[in-house]
Amino acid sequence: MKKREILVEGLKKNVMRVTFTKVNGDTRVMRCTLHDSVLPEQPISGIKKKENQDTLSVWDLDNDGWRSFRLDSIKEMKVIEGVEELL
Repeated sequence: MKKREILVEGLKKNVMRVTFTKVNGDTRVMRCTLHDSVLPEQPISGIKKKENQDTLSVWDLDNDGWRSFRLDSIKEMKVIEGVEELL
């Protein structure tokens, strides 16, 4: 399994802490998830964007918004809690 697939599967089931280097060189630590129960409802637009395999968009739990990061900038990723524990 690729790094992206492993991370997406973990984010769909858990809240994770991802540490990465931002484009400007700063280090960022983000509590994030892709679990359906936490994500906002998305309008159905019918427009399908091509997914960039080098980046990953996630829901930032501390800022209540979508954020993305480059996969090659990840320094550390760790499961910090199951989503069911939040509900």
